[in-house]
Amino acid sequence: MNWASESGEDMDLTIQQLRIVLAVAREGSFTAAGERMRLAQSSLSRTVAEVERRVGVTLFERTTRQVLLTPAGHEFAAVAERIVGEFDRGVNHFTGFLAGTRGLVRIATLPSLAATLLPPVVSRYRRERPDVRVQIEDALLGQVLERVIGGQADLAVTVLTEPPGPLGFRQIAADHFFCAFPPGDPLGRRRAGEPVPWADLGGREFIAFDRASSVRIFADRGLREAGVRPGPVTEARNIAAVAGLAAAGLGVSAVPGLVLPLIEFARLERRPLERPSLTRPIGVVFDPRRPQAPAVRHFLELLEASPRLGLDLPEGAEWTSAADGR
Repeated sequence: MNWASESGEDMDLTIQQLRIVLAVAREGSFTAAGERMRLAQSSLSRTVAEVERRVGVTLFERTTRQVLLTPAGHEFAAVAERIVGEFDRGVNHFTGFLAGTRGLVRIATLPSLAATLLPPVVSRYRRERPDVRVQIEDALLGQVLERVIGGQADLAVTVLTEPPGPLGFRQIAADHFFCAFPPGDPLGRRRAGEPVPWADLGGREFIAFDRASSVRIFADRGLREAGVRPGPVTEARNIAAVAGLAAAGLGVSAVPGLVLPLIEFARLERRPLERPSLTRPIGVVFDPRRPQAPAVRHFLELLEASPRLGLDLPEGAEWTSAADGR
């Protein structure tokens, strides 16, 4: 700790020296301060004398009965109190950081996962580690992965549409696709829960997600594998916009299970899609080349344990064990 004396010279003082000065000031006695700090009285006397030499002023008025702060001593003690307090708070924070009970976890994720899959996991995590800040940023698929690669996010919770390359991926959940359509559509004549073949969407007006969306990638795959093409296609990026367009009778849409809760407002009907039966693998992405802070590591461990914790997921989605993942 570098201070400047009245002469302008730098003086190096340690936190321990400041603690000793403060202890003597509080106790008003070298003997009592020594007992509190479990140090010999002679050691405290030498330390205070050394501090006074370096500061260049007398900090204590010594009498046969007590030790009192001088006016300069009062000023010094006030400064020392702030410095020691700030140091102790910093050490306490760093100790918590090393233990994983303090810090920041930055998660990049898809909008649907931010609203449906992550909340129960984050809630569980915050109950266990209330002093850790969790920052969630939702974005489209490519942007989510870029944030992990660039170091702007510690983890990504996302859908895997292709091999993750240098990134690590651990699957934790999966969801299936549904056809969403407005009331009165002929598809509604099927019994609730009765599947709709992807081929039945051939030639139908279709509300599609933006091409940068993971939903679009799988929807295109389902139509392609069924060997059909939809009729006129209307594209929208926002989940609510897709639902609103479908509710207005402008077409049917294909949505995964974790999106269903986000379109309830549109009062769309739904049926499972089959032939092919598409499943989106959902998991956590991380960069194995980058060291993880303890709080981040603990969040990753909680995500991996989610299949065993019995947390609720929407219709058409389920947790998967590690053996079910990639």
